[in-house]
Amino acid sequence: MRVIAGEFKGRRLDAPKWEGLRPTSDKLRETLFNVLAPRVEGARVIDGFAGTGAVGIEALSRGAAHVAFIERDPRALRLIRENLARCGTAADRYVIIRADFLSPRDWGSVAPADLGLLDPPYDLEDVDLALASVAPRLLPAGVVVLEHARRRESPARAGGLHRVRVLTSGDSALSFYEST
Repeated sequence: MRVIAGEFKGRRLDAPKWEGLRPTSDKLRETLFNVLAPRVEGARVIDGFAGTGAVGIEALSRGAAHVAFIERDPRALRLIRENLARCGTAADRYVIIRADFLSPRDWGSVAPADLGLLDPPYDLEDVDLALASVAPRLLPAGVVVLEHARRRESPARAGGLHRVRVLTSGDSALSFYEST
């Protein structure tokens, strides 16, 4: 796994050494950020189900002002910290929050965001709840992107968001949402 472009381009990121965490592939991250390119510079980002932190780190590398990494697994939290340190990311550009993404009351004071980037487990049953969790923290004209298995259709609407685009790549898909 590596950072695709920007300030940290080419930096290697550690992958998990345990089962159950599926990092977003380099190819899919590249597709995601090619689409989001005009929105990333100066953006405030929520990286939900952050895992390795690769998606949020890619956003920082491409000029995002701040990323809130939200993850509940302590092993993944350590991995995010290590990957941020490897990139030499300034501490004022991110916050790491140990919380279940589906419990936004536990997120603390996460500031409103321009982008919500969600990569839940592909078998998550509460995708609607994940979208509804981030919707109130989205700034006007903000976008949420949900990564999911291609074989599972994403909800057309959830939590005040409506799907505006779906891109597929291999076994994965990216569904883009805006406020209704």
